[in-house]
Amino acid sequence: MTSVSRRGASSPRELARIGDRLSFVYLERCTVHRDSNAITAEDTDGVTHIPSATIGTLLLGPGTRITHQAMAVLGDSGAGVAWVGEHGVRFYAGGRALTRSSGLVEAQATAWANRRTRLEVARAMYRLRFPDEDPVGRTRQELLSMEGRRLKDCYKRESARTGVAWHRRDYHRNDFAAGDAPNQGVTAAAQCMYGIAHAVVAALGCSPGLGFVHSGHERSFVLDVADFYKTDIAIPAAFDAAAEGGEDVAARTRRMLRDRINETGLLDRCVRDIKNLLGYDGTRDTADTPQDRVTLLSDGDLPVESGRNHGDEIIW
Repeated sequence: MTSVSRRGASSPRELARIGDRLSFVYLERCTVHRDSNAITAEDTDGVTHIPSATIGTLLLGPGTRITHQAMAVLGDSGAGVAWVGEHGVRFYAGGRALTRSSGLVEAQATAWANRRTRLEVARAMYRLRFPDEDPVGRTRQELLSMEGRRLKDCYKRESARTGVAWHRRDYHRNDFAAGDAPNQGVTAAAQCMYGIAHAVVAALGCSPGLGFVHSGHERSFVLDVADFYKTDIAIPAAFDAAAEGGEDVAARTRRMLRDRINETGLLDRCVRDIKNLLGYDGTRDTADTPQDRVTLLSDGDLPVESGRNHGDEIIW
């Protein structure tokens, strides 16, 4: 009982930056436990050790069991945890990642709460997708139409590149196997990208629900971020996997996606893009002290020291 309360949380300087971590680790049909500062995955083939601080997000598929101590070390090390369905193509729940500063979520909320700045951020998001076009002055409907054409063009381009026949996007929510090979790959790639984006969003302390393009869902901002990289990382990996055959497309897609993410330094890119979009300079995340920084807001949004009774202050 007392040993739990004595175990201190890792300091920010002891943790691997999100950009330096593995993008994701997918596990299924195993028991996940803790061994010192690593997690272990035990199945019929034996025990595999995985350093927890090197994981961006842990995807737990069917047949997995995870212990309380494993979740504790993952939480201390700032790793995201997501429970996903068969083939990793359904998101069921997510575990909380480590967050030290409210700086980014405050910047996100400030931009989101004003209709003008919310549209400005949405346009900046489309600028990432269309670097050769200026979205200034375009309506939201025009931006959505541009995005739809971009996806159709990407499907045609990847079909021609790989020789994989493509008819149309055909997503069966409750029956993954009903789709053809490229559709299965696209679905698997999309769900992996959502898990990765969710891990980065949570690790940075942003709110998953405050989206600028997507709206009305608890992961609207996650969907916003994942869509940045759909045409240059996710969809090409899906078509490459489908080109190798119709069996085990989801597993091949995840492996190819993992390689592309590591080769392109996607996690670093994702962190930079989020901070740039929200206009955040990171000044509140560079303190030399490893302790949490908690303040109270006073008049004029002036931060004052917490942990003391301000009723003892002399008022002139």
